[in-house]
Amino acid sequence: MATVAGAVVGYPTWGLVLALAAYLVWHVRNLYKLMRWLERGKKFPPPEAGGLWGEVVSLIHNLQQRNRKRKKRLVKMLNRFRESTDALPDGTIVLDEQGTIDWWNSAAADLVGLNYPQDAHQRVVNLIRHPVFAEFLAKRDFSRSVEIPSPLNEERTLAMHVVAYGHKQYLLTIRDVTVRRQLEQIRSDFVANVSHELRTPLTVLSGYLEALGDGAEQDHAQVQKSMRVMQQQTRRMQHIVEDLLLLSRLENVNDAVVYECISVPEMLTLIREQAVGLSGDKGHNIELECDDNLWLRGEPKRIESAFSNLVANAVRYTPTGGDIHIRWFENEAGAHFQVQDTGVGIPAKHIPRLTERFYRVDVGRSRELGGTGLGLAIVKHVLNRHGATLEVASELERGSVFTCHFPPELILRRDEVALKPDQDLVRTASV
Repeated sequence: MATVAGAVVGYPTWGLVLALAAYLVWHVRNLYKLMRWLERGKKFPPPEAGGLWGEVVSLIHNLQQRNRKRKKRLVKMLNRFRESTDALPDGTIVLDEQGTIDWWNSAAADLVGLNYPQDAHQRVVNLIRHPVFAEFLAKRDFSRSVEIPSPLNEERTLAMHVVAYGHKQYLLTIRDVTVRRQLEQIRSDFVANVSHELRTPLTVLSGYLEALGDGAEQDHAQVQKSMRVMQQQTRRMQHIVEDLLLLSRLENVNDAVVYECISVPEMLTLIREQAVGLSGDKGHNIELECDDNLWLRGEPKRIESAFSNLVANAVRYTPTGGDIHIRWFENEAGAHFQVQDTGVGIPAKHIPRLTERFYRVDVGRSRELGGTGLGLAIVKHVLNRHGATLEVASELERGSVFTCHFPPELILRRDEVALKPDQDLVRTASV
């Protein structure tokens, strides 16, 4: 139009200049609108434009839409990856060729104490400082794993395993194997203790039998003494075997628990009488404080075994003339059986391991007093079968308190029992 106007007035060149200027202004305006739209981001709709600029805007808008969809998919996949790796119980750390940390999951942060962002791109040997681990990485022999103490808690053990992948990248997995190591130690101790416990009486028996078999003349008193010792050692082995068999039955998860009505007051009266007999010349003051209306659902023989073990231990380890207080009571938390004594006490470091098989605080004293080292292990397993727990409190030279806590659902009342038929009081449950 500017060219036509210029030609009409006789100035076609000026018309061409005006037309070119108008065309440039239109391009600049569309470019400005495009730049403004790109600067403002995806919240605003694309600008209106015709011709070539309309095609450019449409192309950019379509690319943005595809990129947004691709980004959403990538973010979703990344979130799912993070969720899945965070759900893993094992720690996972991605390392480059130099052993620099590129990434880790939440389990790794918990196991070795990694913190973001200060620990990102740090060498892993600077954060997990242990010579065995450093040598393991330096040798690059990843066909085996290594075990080291946790840098956060030396009482815990971590197993480290490395797998090479990609282009000179490595995946370090960390697993807490503390429980496994403890179980291995318990198994090793158990085998050693069983061997020792059985070997000792067998050695005694063998010695006396050899002496009797030599044919040498022995007076009647000497023979009787030998026979008493052999009978004592035979009973000791018998008790060990019986306790081991009982433990095996208690640990059988396929064995159903048959709950019956237990008259705990009557049971404790009998246990107290047995304790007085066991005390003998020691003259212990054994008191029984019992709620006569408080009964229990459970396995009578096994509950009696657990209670008897605790009372017998109190008698064995309480000096002559000491006090033993037996209680059976109830509160809002449930029913409780408690044995308190004024015995020798137990050092605090031994209390967590008291219920392990054959674990003894004082080996010599325990064998001298006739214990098998299995009593508290039996107590623990009996209580576990009933959903109950054992609490131990002790102070050296002042005595100990052993308390069995039973859940409220196992409580029965004597007056309720009298109104119900026997079959309603027996219930079978799987362990």
